[in-house]
Amino acid sequence: MRLHISGCWDLAHLTREPDTESRLLTWLAAHPEMAERGQAKVEGAPTALDSAGALLIARILERLEEDNWQVDLGGLPTEQRKLVNLLKEHLAPRERPKPRRDGWLAIIGRATVGKLIETNAFLAFVGELSVQGGRLLLMPWRVRWREVAAEVEAAGLRALGIVGLLSILIGMVMAYQAGATLSDYGANILIVNLVAILTLREMGPLLTAIIVAGRTGSSYTAQLGTMRITEEIDALRAIGISPFEMLILPKVIALMVVLPLLTVFANILGLAGGSVVAAYRFDVSFAVYFDRLPEVVDLTTLLLGLVKTPVFAIVIALIGCMQGMRVAGSALAVGRATTVSVVQATFLVIVIDALFSVLFNLMGY
Repeated sequence: MRLHISGCWDLAHLTREPDTESRLLTWLAAHPEMAERGQAKVEGAPTALDSAGALLIARILERLEEDNWQVDLGGLPTEQRKLVNLLKEHLAPRERPKPRRDGWLAIIGRATVGKLIETNAFLAFVGELSVQGGRLLLMPWRVRWREVAAEVEAAGLRALGIVGLLSILIGMVMAYQAGATLSDYGANILIVNLVAILTLREMGPLLTAIIVAGRTGSSYTAQLGTMRITEEIDALRAIGISPFEMLILPKVIALMVVLPLLTVFANILGLAGGSVVAAYRFDVSFAVYFDRLPEVVDLTTLLLGLVKTPVFAIVIALIGCMQGMRVAGSALAVGRATTVSVVQATFLVIVIDALFSVLFNLMGY
């Protein structure tokens, strides 16, 4: 079969007849006997041939080769043949290189570098809090106390319900699990010891911090991340307002005030939940339960739990704000940053709690 090309094969003329390729392929489909010969020789001398025309010819030849035609471009002028061959090479499918899988050492190294970058960003945030926060605390009239009060309400008052409910349930669970074992030895009264010490020293502060990390820390990330996406933080900088002074420091101050108070609230309800199970399941009356509490725990036990809460508050607030300030791209990044914020804050709270436990043990408490 011979394909004779003539006329103008440029963009201006091809747009007038956009179905040139489809007409040729339709004609070939209507004459299947032509395919038996299996050879197609392209000849002629188009008066005009640009890249659009050469691309169309290359696409036609590609379709012919897919049907097992042997195409010969020897009948075209040299320059035009080179142009068609060039575009035909670009149309030819290329075998993509297989992605190289990283070894275990590369995976560990990449993860380590990522964690170091996160640690460096967190330490930078701590440094900025120390510098700017310390300067503002020396000038308390510059602190935005209205924002602090709003954050206290959002992080404290609105969290009383969930903190109280979970504290009661945890206290009941601890009392039930302790009583199930102690009752076998007739030591039901020791339920008070176990519930009181665990609640005041560990479960109260830790449970409250984890709830606040999931509830309040994630809200900080979502709020600041959304402001980053909508460029509100850039607008604050443009009018000369420090985002750290207006958005971050009030959250840190509010959480440092709120978390110890929430912990005391959780301690009270945790002890109350334990007293219910002790009274109705293990015959330790309310009077005996609450009379024994001062004998079991003292002010030192309460303070050992409360002294950790300001540190928890700083970590939760800084991680939530840091992840929110690092959001970039689309709204999808806000969700990812919120997830990372909750995971990191919860992890660090547990690690810090473990470090405090070791420290208190070394100090003899």
